[in-house]
Amino acid sequence: MEPGPSAVNYEGSESVCGMPVEAHDPLYLKAYRQSVQNPAAFWEEQGNLLDWDRPWEKVLDNSNPPFTKWYVGGYLNACYNSIDRHILAGRGSNVALIHDSPLTGTLRRVTYQELYDQIVLLAGGLAKLGVVKGDRVVIYMPLIPETIIAMLAIVRLGAIHSVVFGGFAARELCSRIEHVEPKLVIASNVGVEPGKVVPYLDILHSAISMSRWRPPQRNIIFRRDNVSPDTTKLDPLTDVLWSDILKMAEGERPIACVPIEANDPLYILYTSGTTDKPKGVLRTIGGHLVALVYTLRTLYGINPGHTWWAASDMGWVVGHSYICYGPLCLGATSVMYEGKPDRTPDPGQYFRIIDQYQVRSIFSVPTSFRVIRRADPDISYGRQYSMKSLRAIFIAGEHCDYETKSWIEKTFKVPVLNHWWQTETGSAVTATCLGFQQNLSPPTYSTGLPLMGYDVKILKADGSEAQTSELGRIALKLPLPPGNMATLYKNEELFRTLYFQKFPGYYDTMDAGYKDERGYIFVTARDDDVINVAGHRLSTSSLEDAVLRHPDVVDVAVFGVPEATKGQVPLCLYIPVENCKKTDAKLSTEIIKLIRDVVGPIAAFRLVTSVNNLPRTRSGKTMRKAMADFARNERVVLPATIDDASVFIEIRRALNQLGYAMTAPDPIVAKLLD
Repeated sequence: MEPGPSAVNYEGSESVCGMPVEAHDPLYLKAYRQSVQNPAAFWEEQGNLLDWDRPWEKVLDNSNPPFTKWYVGGYLNACYNSIDRHILAGRGSNVALIHDSPLTGTLRRVTYQELYDQIVLLAGGLAKLGVVKGDRVVIYMPLIPETIIAMLAIVRLGAIHSVVFGGFAARELCSRIEHVEPKLVIASNVGVEPGKVVPYLDILHSAISMSRWRPPQRNIIFRRDNVSPDTTKLDPLTDVLWSDILKMAEGERPIACVPIEANDPLYILYTSGTTDKPKGVLRTIGGHLVALVYTLRTLYGINPGHTWWAASDMGWVVGHSYICYGPLCLGATSVMYEGKPDRTPDPGQYFRIIDQYQVRSIFSVPTSFRVIRRADPDISYGRQYSMKSLRAIFIAGEHCDYETKSWIEKTFKVPVLNHWWQTETGSAVTATCLGFQQNLSPPTYSTGLPLMGYDVKILKADGSEAQTSELGRIALKLPLPPGNMATLYKNEELFRTLYFQKFPGYYDTMDAGYKDERGYIFVTARDDDVINVAGHRLSTSSLEDAVLRHPDVVDVAVFGVPEATKGQVPLCLYIPVENCKKTDAKLSTEIIKLIRDVVGPIAAFRLVTSVNNLPRTRSGKTMRKAMADFARNERVVLPATIDDASVFIEIRRALNQLGYAMTAPDPIVAKLLD
């Protein structure tokens, strides 16, 4: 679908890096121009946001692209910058973490001093177990403060953590243990989900029993005494209690932070959905921490002492960047919410947290708000709470349709700012920044303007640059700014070929999009979510936006399916609003007419039916590719991160009704594979 024309013609205007001067904040343009044209000077200034044990010798070393190095020769420690420096500055009594867990009925406010006291004990115990600089430690824990304590204790010693999402089952955990080869594993005994207790310890035992790598030290187990029933049992031969490790360091001098060269590893994080072939993003310390503190201030408008909430999990990149390292390095308060948007116990929880903790900005996925809207469209639960502290809501992780965005803005009464980034980048590539005087009503569907250091290009298949508003592949010109992945752990060849081979001199994001005449970036979909209907390229997200204009539709997924004449046609599964009075046939007919009016007959939009739920990962992403493969009768292996695999029973019924998935085998969840 082609974007509409702009109301203003900027042709011939003076521009900065392709952005017309009169369209944007001069301070933003000045900073952006320097970051692209003289990145060493720009990022040298930002390096002072951190405390360094030894200053860097060279800001930027791009002598071996794409293996760019930042702050070469500088030494620092992530735990010191996250904890110690705030205590030495007299801010130890400030609250660092708020753990709000309706699933367990607990609320904890943890100060920087309290974090320090626990971190130094755990680090001391780890040191006695032989953990040293460069060692790897796997963490398999839920969204609790002890997960962050474990992360910071590990990096205090100069070791490297690899956090595995608690939703992964034994085989996925096993694959990561085998690949990262940790000295030991730190785990919780249990996790908790609505209506069930997840036996983390049993899963860990199963993972290690099938693993080719056996950690040389015993597993450290944090026991959650406030969760029941707990059927897990420690094995004294393989497990030791967290509390016993802390006792090993009691009464001793607090262990000091080990200085780490800026380009040494901070952590290894495996991308979501990875199963048989681990793809571990390796992040280095110096540039990453600089980028996080800079973006929290400049993008999200957070300063020391502010309360900030990233509604994610520690197993994902958002948790690493903006629950742990970003807010703690800055000296802010980070909210950890262990619950659901709608049913722990009601759809008023997002409102309660904002009001109760005076949250200044939120980072979440659009699906969370769609869930709230579906469960409580009149905000009967949330209306009682004040939103006065809130400045903005930032959304990312998936496409946000116009109807959902409008509903969020009307409900929360703040700007809703879409931005775009990836696990590989570690922080945003494009956004609307609160720290500049940028327009807080950017163009509809835009993910904002390029952030500092990102020279964003839209490329055609032959590598030439696309025209304004022409759909293409989004690529980032090298060198990439600080904070991006340094490589893929144990697989530099895949790092080169996967991300940098297709467009030499660029990082291939593998996302599709376009750039308008003002320089705003529009990310339409993963490039494989663009379908080809009789030679016409259509973005599935654009079709979904059009469907969601219908007032009786609350959620939708559109994906391509094979068709003999046109090659591909779109298939639409939608969720109607609660208590919809219209029949499926009538509502589907109205949707087809709506698409014909909005998009035109070019879309060949005729395969439409309703469902009660759509398959999603636990991070909220709709599994369009799995549904498309299922429709083509292919064998579908679902990642262990799927929220509810039983949804595919209804998906089969819906697809069969439209003539697809007639012989498709039942999808298999990865954890069940032999």
